[in-house]
Amino acid sequence: MKICHVNLASGYHGGENQTLQLIKQQIAMGYDLTVVANPKSPFAEAIRQLDCRLVLAPHYLRAHQHHITEGCQLIHVHEGRAIYWAWLQNLLFKVPYIVTRRIDNVLKKKWLATKAYSNAKVVIGLSSDIVQKVHDAYPNLHTVKIPSSPVTYPVDPAALEQIQQQFSGKFLVIHAANMLKHKGFDVTIGAAKLLEKSHPDVHFALLGDGKERADLEQLAGPLSNLSFMGKQSNMGTWFAAADMQVHPSYTEGLGSVILEGLHSGLPVVASRAGGIPDIIEDHVSGLLIEPGNSQALASAILAIKDDEPLRETLAAGALEKLQTFKIEHTAMLYQDIYERIDPL
Repeated sequence: MKICHVNLASGYHGGENQTLQLIKQQIAMGYDLTVVANPKSPFAEAIRQLDCRLVLAPHYLRAHQHHITEGCQLIHVHEGRAIYWAWLQNLLFKVPYIVTRRIDNVLKKKWLATKAYSNAKVVIGLSSDIVQKVHDAYPNLHTVKIPSSPVTYPVDPAALEQIQQQFSGKFLVIHAANMLKHKGFDVTIGAAKLLEKSHPDVHFALLGDGKERADLEQLAGPLSNLSFMGKQSNMGTWFAAADMQVHPSYTEGLGSVILEGLHSGLPVVASRAGGIPDIIEDHVSGLLIEPGNSQALASAILAIKDDEPLRETLAAGALEKLQTFKIEHTAMLYQDIYERIDPL
């Protein structure tokens, strides 16, 4: 099967990581792949290491030649600007395209966006919430839910020992995300304030960076049970070092880092927001709290810390839940969609 994947993001975040994982799985399945990527992104360099064809496009108006998608069954779009590239390629050379939408924002109804979405054969949402938002904006579109899959990261033994020494004797709680307002770092800081005096053995490590960091550091003040660790490239090591993970977002497309934490064996507390309940079934595969509730987060952390049977229940529930998120499973769901679209 010959497919053209498009991701024109200039940075490298969860969406690019998920796109890369699907591409690797499809190469293993024998696909003939072309990938259109932004030359500024680390994603392009990662693709360069794989057995597929790389086309560089710094903008959705660039790299529109017939040979790029010649023979392809379809174009698979993975982020916002890429849909315009696919729409233009379709106008020029009649190659059908599908879209994977990873964010739970309300869809813009501007002229270009409407044209691009309306001409897609299928729009895939990572969660029930995303699918619903697509349907609300474009009720005539064919929409399907296919989630992300957890990525397995390596563990650096030396770095693991260093983290364990740094937080020796502590129950280590990690919150990993870009430091944006909707990621709920203020909720985690609020929980840390509530537990600082009563449970000094609980320590929070905030893993990430971003435009909100300075404000968050000011909000945290001199807390003794919370550390800003910055953006991390060794998440496998942090998952191995931590005792649990929190993710109290106000909104979330799905929460791929939650999948990764569960896949690493961590119990997770997250908010009942966006696509998170697709992953976390309360008291089955994790614990859910209402968005913005620091007291509920603090209580949930202590429940997991102090209740070993609860931890065992959640571990078993997470293992079962993850079966439907495996890349082998989700890749076959995509293949089913590919096969249903008639190539031109």
